[in-house]
Amino acid sequence: MGHKVVVFDISAIRSLWETRVKKHRARQKKEAERLEQSALEKIKAEWNFVSECRKKGIPQAAYTKNGFTDTSLRLLEKVERNVFTRQSGLSKERGKPHNPFVFEISGQHWKELPDSLKEQGHLREWHIKDTRVQVIPAYVGLFRAMTVLHLAHNQLSQLPAEIGCLKNLKELNVSFNHLKSIPPELGGCESLESLDCSGNLELTELPFELSNLKQVTFIDISANKFPSVPVCVLRMCHLRWLDISSNNLRDLPQDVDRLQELQTFLLYNNQLTYLPSALLNLKKLTLLVVSGDRLVELPTALCDSSTPLKFVNLMDNPIDNIQHQDSDKMMESEQVRQHLDKEFMKAYIEDLKERESVPSYTTKVSFSLQL
Repeated sequence: MGHKVVVFDISAIRSLWETRVKKHRARQKKEAERLEQSALEKIKAEWNFVSECRKKGIPQAAYTKNGFTDTSLRLLEKVERNVFTRQSGLSKERGKPHNPFVFEISGQHWKELPDSLKEQGHLREWHIKDTRVQVIPAYVGLFRAMTVLHLAHNQLSQLPAEIGCLKNLKELNVSFNHLKSIPPELGGCESLESLDCSGNLELTELPFELSNLKQVTFIDISANKFPSVPVCVLRMCHLRWLDISSNNLRDLPQDVDRLQELQTFLLYNNQLTYLPSALLNLKKLTLLVVSGDRLVELPTALCDSSTPLKFVNLMDNPIDNIQHQDSDKMMESEQVRQHLDKEFMKAYIEDLKERESVPSYTTKVSFSLQL
């Protein structure tokens, strides 16, 4: 039995497959044209575009025109470039070398200073704020290069005597703590220029040794219980700013005119009934803020328009003390009130300074505050 041999023409086979390929390509082209004209694909593309814009926080007004989504806008590319630019900026900021001479901590989780701080005697600035730290260790006296010591809004009950060893200290801020006294050794800080003891509520005097601080230009002892201007303050011949507001002042010393460089004198929220004529001798005094609720007498010349003084008489309503509150809670709420009061007065004084035309004096400005 023999084998059958089937013979095909190769050209016929090629022609068959070429025909099939042409038909397939024609169908593909036709389908592509149909999809291109289809609204469904356009809607899908718009929804994807809108979804991406929303994820990146782009407002709708930025990618719509007359109510229609404009996908031709290259918003996503712009956003990505902006994000990259911001990230590069943050990276540069993070890469910025930390100042090796500044120590900073804040937060209620801090109850004491880290042990490693003692070994960093090269530091020039301490910034300790809003912590529960109650004690500044005695080794602070070893930091002889210290120029700035900011200890505001903590729970300090006292300062170490060793603070007097800081001969280069220029700024000391111990505001809004629980201090009841200032160590006399502070008088040894002969370079001190700024002292802020405000908001401690219980301070009644400053040691006479602070009279040695001849470079001081700024003193803030507001929100305490000073019955009079401390004698040491009157010996600070370069003093330009004195804030002794919210204390127990009943009068001003007759030798207040020793402060010949004084420019700003804040006395609001006290119990003053008159102002001494010695104030007229303060030739550089430009801003005087006085609580006027008990003020019944003042020198007539104080209101003379020829003087550089801007006299501001604030008639505020003192808040009665509630004796039945817990003492700690009362002190804490009083500190908050005094802090808000100071912030208000700072804003008021800044506004007063920035006005284009300020009267030489104001006989009465009434404020009603309820904190």
